[in-house]
Amino acid sequence: MSHRHKKGTTPTGPVSCTVTVCRGCCCGTLKVPGIDHAEQLAALRRAMPASGKVRVTDCLDACEHANVTVVQPSAEGRRRGGRPVWLGLVNDPGTTADITTWIEASGPGLAEPPGILDLYTFKPSRRIQAELHDE
Repeated sequence: MSHRHKKGTTPTGPVSCTVTVCRGCCCGTLKVPGIDHAEQLAALRRAMPASGKVRVTDCLDACEHANVTVVQPSAEGRRRGGRPVWLGLVNDPGTTADITTWIEASGPGLAEPPGILDLYTFKPSRRIQAELHDE
């Protein structure tokens, strides 16, 4: 993924990771009860440094893992070996808090995720990964 800047400008400060939050047919809907979906999204946005981005996308086609959140490394994180991390069943404030802690520490390649997030990690199909990369 290329990060282009307007001619004559350079980025200031560290560039943060990108978080993609599924809000399609299942994720972020009443099909996943017991969570304040709007607050979950707001918490992720509050944790994101100014240089980072929280994207909301339509269905990521991993409905069996709803709610799905993908934490993608910054360019520096990728250079250091970080790769996108797919997290499923992100359905409680505690899990969201663990993700926000990781975001605040710079995310994949630059900070180790809280160990509990290992329980939420899954590997999507190559087709789904390619579609997210092309966005």
